[in-house]
Amino acid sequence: MSQPTERTIFLDAIELTNAIERIKYLDDACEGNSQLRSAVDRLLLAHDCQEHPLDKSPVAEQPKPNRNVANSTAPHLGSPAVDPLERTIDSYRLMEQIGEGGFGVVYVAQQERPVRRKVALKMVKPGMGSKEVIARFEAERQALALMDHPCIARVFDAGVSDDNRPYFVMELVRGVPITEFCDKARMNIRQRLELFIDVCSAVHHAHQKGVIHRDLKPSNVLTTLYDDKPVVKVIDFGIAKAIGQNLTDKTIYTRFMSLMGTPLYMSPEQAEMNTLDVDTRSDIYSLGVLLYELLTGTTPIDRGRLESAGYNEIRRIILEEEPPIPSNRISTLGNRISTISGLRQIEPSRLTSSIRGDLDWIVMKAMDKDRTRRYDSAASMARDIQCYLHSEPVEARPPSQLYRLSKFAGRNRAVLVSVGLIATSLVVGTAFSVYQMSMAVSALRDKDEALREALLAKGEANAARNEIAQFSDRIVQSNVLASSGQTHANAGRWQSAIDDFAQALSLQPSFYLPWVQRGQLYSQLHLWEESASDFAKAISLGAPTDQPQWTGTGALFSLANQTASFDVLVQQERKRFEPASDDFSWQSLRNGVVSISISNEIDWSGVATFAESRIDNRGPGSDEPRGDKGVNRPGRGEHELMEGRRGRGRGGPEEHPRPGFPSGPEEHGPGGQGFGGPSFGGAGFGGAGPGGKGIGGPLGEGNRQGSGRNARRGGYLPFGAQRYVTAIAYLRAGENEKALELIELVELDRGWPGMDLIHNVRAIAYHHLGKEVLAKEALDLSNKAIAKWVGDQTTASKDRSATVPWFDLVEGIVLNREATKKVTGVVNSNEEILAKLREHALATISDGIQ
Repeated sequence: MSQPTERTIFLDAIELTNAIERIKYLDDACEGNSQLRSAVDRLLLAHDCQEHPLDKSPVAEQPKPNRNVANSTAPHLGSPAVDPLERTIDSYRLMEQIGEGGFGVVYVAQQERPVRRKVALKMVKPGMGSKEVIARFEAERQALALMDHPCIARVFDAGVSDDNRPYFVMELVRGVPITEFCDKARMNIRQRLELFIDVCSAVHHAHQKGVIHRDLKPSNVLTTLYDDKPVVKVIDFGIAKAIGQNLTDKTIYTRFMSLMGTPLYMSPEQAEMNTLDVDTRSDIYSLGVLLYELLTGTTPIDRGRLESAGYNEIRRIILEEEPPIPSNRISTLGNRISTISGLRQIEPSRLTSSIRGDLDWIVMKAMDKDRTRRYDSAASMARDIQCYLHSEPVEARPPSQLYRLSKFAGRNRAVLVSVGLIATSLVVGTAFSVYQMSMAVSALRDKDEALREALLAKGEANAARNEIAQFSDRIVQSNVLASSGQTHANAGRWQSAIDDFAQALSLQPSFYLPWVQRGQLYSQLHLWEESASDFAKAISLGAPTDQPQWTGTGALFSLANQTASFDVLVQQERKRFEPASDDFSWQSLRNGVVSISISNEIDWSGVATFAESRIDNRGPGSDEPRGDKGVNRPGRGEHELMEGRRGRGRGGPEEHPRPGFPSGPEEHGPGGQGFGGPSFGGAGFGGAGPGGKGIGGPLGEGNRQGSGRNARRGGYLPFGAQRYVTAIAYLRAGENEKALELIELVELDRGWPGMDLIHNVRAIAYHHLGKEVLAKEALDLSNKAIAKWVGDQTTASKDRSATVPWFDLVEGIVLNREATKKVTGVVNSNEEILAKLREHALATISDGIQ
C-alpha cells in the first residue's frame, strides 16, 4: 500500500470528533514523521477555527492561538524536553515509560518513602490538561480506588505534580495481553477458559462497585505469572462509566456523536452514539469478543476490514452485521488454522469440533446484538463456562422455537389470525369424528389385544422350552467333544484333540473348564502363547486357580506378557502363601514370585521367612531330623510320603512316549507320567502309570507327590525346589545374601531336574550386590542350560526321562530375561528359542504319533 498523504490523513481525521480517537489515529498514521504531523495539525487547526462553534463537535480544548502549532498535539513521551526520565514527583522517581494512551502516559517509578518499591505511575500528558481530560483522568483514578479485587490493579496513591499534572500510583503489573500470554504458554481450550473465568470475576466486581469499564480488550487485560500460576489484571479504566454515582465532582461531557471504546470490541449500543444508555451488558459484549479471540485466534470482525473502513461504515458493521459463530470462523482461516490449533495443543481437525456446540452458544449469547438476550452479569457468563467445564447443561442454548414463533407472529399477525381460525375449525371437526370412530372400534381392539397377548405368551413358552432343550444338547455335545479331545491327546493325535476342544468351546464358550483343558494341552505342546490366552480366558470366566493344573501358569503369563491375568492369579493365590496361611501351597508361591510385574503390594520378606519355615528338610544331604516341619508333615508317615512320591497315575490305554514333550511336576519323583487330570465331565487325560511316558502334567492324579490336601492340589515340591522358590521370594524382598545362602543348599537335591534354574537367581542376586563378574558367570551358565533344554526338546530322542518339565523351561526363560536385562542392560526376548520350540511343536502336531 502507498504511504498515506497529508490530504488523506486530514480527511480521515476530521471525521473523528473524539479527541482521544483523533490523537490515536494521528499517532498511527504519521508513524513518527514530525513534519507530516505538523502539517496535518495545521490543517486541522485551520479547519476547526473556520467552523462556527455551534456547528462543530469539539474534540478537545484547543491550544491558545499564540502557541506554536507544532505543540498543539500531545508531545512524544520520551522527549527529554517535556518528560525527562529520572525526574522525581513527590516520593516517586520516574525510571521507564511503559505505556501511553490517548491522554495519559504510564511510567515505572521507584517509590522512595515510606517504603521502597517499584510502582506504576500514570499521569496526564503534557498539553492535555483540558477540563474533559482532567475529569476523565480523575474518574479513572476514583474507579480504580473503588476496586478491591486480586485481578484488578490496586491504587496506592494520588496527587498533582509540580507542573499541575494530575497523577495516581498503582500496582506495577509486568504482564502481557491475555491473548499473547495464552499463545506463548500454548494453553489448551480448558486452560484458556479457566483463565477467562478470572477476567469475568474481575469485571463482575467492577460492576458491583457501580463501574462499567467500556474498553475491555486484550491489551487492557494483562496476564503474568505469580508462583507459576497465571494471574490476570484488568487495567485502564480511562473511559469507565459510573452507575448511580459520580466518580468525580468535575463534569464529564461525552461529546455528541463520539465513539467511546475500541471498535473491534465495542458493543452495538456504544456504537449507537448515546441514543441508548450503556449499562453493564456492554462489558458482557466485550467479554464475548475477548472469549471469541481466545478460542479462535481472531476477532469476530476482521481487523483489516475495520482499519480500512470509514467512520460510518465502522458503525454500520458493528450495528448490523452478524458475526460468524466461532466454529464456523475457524474454517475460514485457511493455512492459519494449523498455527492456531498448535498454540492450543489440539489437532486442526479437532479444533472446530471442540468449540462447536456449547462454546459457540456461550460466545454468541454474550455477543447478541439485542442486549436483553445477553448474560445479565459477568458472573452468569462465568457460571455457564464452569458448567461447560463440568459437563453440565449451560444456560446459553439456541433460541427456543417459541421465541422464533413470536417473532414470526409479530410480522404476520393478520394472516396468522385467519389461519388460526380455520385451523381451529378443522381441529374441532376432526377431533369429534375421531372420537366417534374410537368408540366404535374400542370393543374390537380389546378383543384383538387379548388374543395377541395369549399368542405372545404361548410363543414365549415354546421359545423357552426350545432354548432349554438346545442348551442341554450343547452341554452334552460339549462334554462328549471334551472327552474325545482327551482320548486323541492320549493317543498322540494332537490336531484331532485341538479340533475337538475348539468345537467344545464353540458350544460352551462361557464355561471355564474347556478353556483350562485346552490351555493345559497347549502348554504341554509348547504352544505357550495359545496356552496363556486360554488360561487368561478361564480366569476372566471365574475359574478357581487352586487346582494342580494351574502349576506354571504364573511363568506362562509372564512369558506371554499377560500382566492383567498374572495379577489376578497372584491376587487369588496370595492367601495360600502369605504368613499364617493354613492352606500353604508351594505351587501358589511359585506362581507368584516368578515375575516382578505384580500390581498388588506383597510383604515378600514376611512371605520368604514363612516359606522357609515350611521347607521339607528331609531330603538328601539334610542334617535335620525328620520332624513335623513342612507342609506335608502332619498326619503322614514315611511310608505314605514315599508312596505319594511314587505316584498313582491313572493309566491310559497306551504307553507310547511323546517325543520332544517333557512331563509335568510328577517327574519330580519317579512316579507315573501322563497328560492326566481330575475327571472333567467323566473323562481325564490318564497317565501311563509307573514308568510310562506321556505328555504328563499337573492335571493327572499321577502327579501327586504325597498324600493329603496339598498333595492333591499339586502343593508339593522336592526340597531342592522348595528352597529355590524360597530363594526367589527373598530375592523379591531385596534380601540377596539370604537368597544366595538358600541357593547353595539347593544343589544338595541332585534328583531335581530343574537344578539349572538357580543360575538366574544367582545372576540377579550377584548383580544387586555389585558382584558383576559373578553375575555374568551365572548368566552364562543360565544361557547354556536353556540352550541345552531347548536342544533336548527339539531332538527326536526316544528317551525323555531326563528332560525338564515344560513349566521349568518356561520359568527359566522368564527369569533369564530378567537376569539378562539387569546384568547386561539388554532386553532378551528369546525369540529364536521360542520360534524353534514352536516350529518343533507344530511339526509334531502335524505328524501325530512318531
